[in-house]
Amino acid sequence: MVVDELSGNTLNVYVYIVRADEPVGTRDVTRGAELSSTSVAFRHLQKLEDLGLIEKDSYGNYLLKQKVNISEYVWVGKYLVPRLMYYSFFFLGAFAAEVSIILLSLVIKSLVVETSFWFLTVMNFAVMLLFIIEGLPLYRKLNSKCVRQDSRDSE
Repeated sequence: MVVDELSGNTLNVYVYIVRADEPVGTRDVTRGAELSSTSVAFRHLQKLEDLGLIEKDSYGNYLLKQKVNISEYVWVGKYLVPRLMYYSFFFLGAFAAEVSIILLSLVIKSLVVETSFWFLTVMNFAVMLLFIIEGLPLYRKLNSKCVRQDSRDSE
């Protein structure tokens, strides 16, 4: 399966090409994905081309041919976000709504917050925090190289 082949530097090269949104050369990939040499970049580009995910244009540059779903990650625009982080955003929204209700109960005296609602709010916070703690290292691992490259490009 194509997705099983995407890991490590091959995945970083693929994400770099998706985020580049334009044809890139071997040297661009070497710098952008922070690889040790152009031959390493070329090997990963060949692998992605063999998988049918990228293609070479008439100038020898590589461009995205197919954007695929990657297990444990979700595409949000051009960014690859770990599913755990994605889930944490859901629980963050629920937690914010629960805190809003609690704060509203301080203003409106007729609105009574029961003990079970407090328990639900604390549990929701704990789940959100666990998803963030588990998902953040995955996000940093994958996106650290791309974020550094984006900051260099904007200078």
